[in-house]
Amino acid sequence: MPRAGQVKPPVEERLSDRIALGVLTRAFPAELVDEVVAETGRVECRSRLLPARVVVYFVLAMCLFSGQAYEEVARLLTEGLAWAGRWRGRWDVPSTGAISRARARLGPEPLRALFVRVCRPVATPDTVGAWYRGRRVVAVDGTTLDVADTPANDAFFGRPGSGRGEKKGAFPQVRLVVLAECGTHAVFAAATGACTVAETVLADTLLPRLQQGMLLLADRNFLSFDRWKAAAGTGADLLWRVKSNAVLPVCEQYADGSYRSEIYAARDKRRVHGQLVRVVEYTIAGHEEAGPIRLVTTILDPEQAPAQELAALYHERWEVEGVLDEIKVHQRGADVVLRSRYPEGVEQEVYGFLLVHHALRQVMHQAAVETGTDPDRLSFTRSLRVVRRQVPAQAAFSP
Repeated sequence: MPRAGQVKPPVEERLSDRIALGVLTRAFPAELVDEVVAETGRVECRSRLLPARVVVYFVLAMCLFSGQAYEEVARLLTEGLAWAGRWRGRWDVPSTGAISRARARLGPEPLRALFVRVCRPVATPDTVGAWYRGRRVVAVDGTTLDVADTPANDAFFGRPGSGRGEKKGAFPQVRLVVLAECGTHAVFAAATGACTVAETVLADTLLPRLQQGMLLLADRNFLSFDRWKAAAGTGADLLWRVKSNAVLPVCEQYADGSYRSEIYAARDKRRVHGQLVRVVEYTIAGHEEAGPIRLVTTILDPEQAPAQELAALYHERWEVEGVLDEIKVHQRGADVVLRSRYPEGVEQEVYGFLLVHHALRQVMHQAAVETGTDPDRLSFTRSLRVVRRQVPAQAAFSP
């Protein structure tokens, strides 16, 4: 209550107007967060200790400081404000139960919408190692994440098989499939589902995010006639590995050792509706006994992409494995189980991790471009530690 003679501020100061998390609020400014909250119908009807914008930033902070208790993450949101004299109001740290209810009210939709709005490929023409002859190199792959062992998660996500005991894994698992830019490790499309859903099924939902000027790398489990046709129909070029038992007739041999062939749908018994492809075969020195690796590509002209270059380029596909390792091992923590007890919270948490990862990769890309360095040469773990150290201090200042 104001003292006698004290002028009351015309507008009550709100915590949500003061929160700043450095890298995170620079990548996801408050105005944008408010927009996606409104678009998804999650604007609160009454003033709360944890308004929607605060909860969005809480989820991001929770995924940046993985493994920290709810109350500790909440303190980090405002740790620097009192020290800098920029927050004069009183804000009691909410209980774990209050935070859980606030996350449930928010749901996964704002985080998913924020991901769609912000997460894009970040490489510029000056980015070292992100391009192949003018094409942006991207890759698709998937993984699984252990989630809290609750009846709701078990029923929704299912468990992987196991060779021991009840023949089921110790934890339910959510499957995650991503499209990522190989040169910068920026994830720009993602889909989640039960662990019983195949990676290829989730990958099909991501294909519309491909664009002309991209070159998509994929391993041998992704190739099917319909998926190839759909991906090629986006205008992107493709370079995918083929299983060893695939039949690829030689229609025309090229001087660089590659050859033109056709692929068909299994249902096309007469082979009348094929898709033209170019095949590149090669072996890896020292592993000849494993047999040749076969790739198929939509780039039919050897002058545009010589076979030797494509063979070397395909191994950039492992960059997406590095992306998933960054998220699972370094950002989340090795063998850490996602904390959310309900499927909606799991999806919210997964998109929180993806958003934080993208913000970190944006900062790393900017640093790499300014120094003319390949982003791959920057340490993700070291960058993550720097950001974690700086966030409490940056919370006192506008980003």
